[in-house]
Amino acid sequence: MFEGAPVDPRGPRFAAWLTTAVLAVVLATGWWPLLAAQAVVFGIGAFVGLKQAPYSVLYRKLVAPRLGPTDEREDAAPLRFAQAVGFGFAVIGTAGFVLAIPALGLVATAFALVAALLNAAFGFCLGCESYLLLQRLAPSNR
Repeated sequence: MFEGAPVDPRGPRFAAWLTTAVLAVVLATGWWPLLAAQAVVFGIGAFVGLKQAPYSVLYRKLVAPRLGPTDEREDAAPLRFAQAVGFGFAVIGTAGFVLAIPALGLVATAFALVAALLNAAFGFCLGCESYLLLQRLAPSNR
C-alpha cells in the first residue's frame, strides 16, 4: 500500500520544515482551515504518492535544481506511512477545532508538530521508525 520509488532524503526533510511551520501557525492561531489544508497535503503524500505531494513538487521545482545531485535514496514506504500518520493527526485535530473541542485540536496538532520537527531538525522520522517497527513485529509470510 505504501510503496513507491526511492526518494532523495532531502525532499522529505524540506517537507518536514514546511510542515513544522504550518503546524506552528495552527497551534499559535487555532486556524483550523490551515490544518485541514495540511491534512490534504499529508493525504496526497500518503495515498496518492510522494511524487505528487505539494511539498515534494516544491522541492523538485525550486530547491533540488539548486542543490548538487545525490546518490542517496530512501525507501518511500516508511515515508508514505509517516504521511498517513500525519494525515490521521491532522484530521483529528481539524475535527477537534470544528467540533469546538479545542483541546483535541491542539493536542493532535502538537503531536504532529513534534513529529515534523524531529524530522526537520534531527532527521528522525518518527512515523518511519514506527513503520519499520511494525514491519519487524508483523508475522512473516514465509
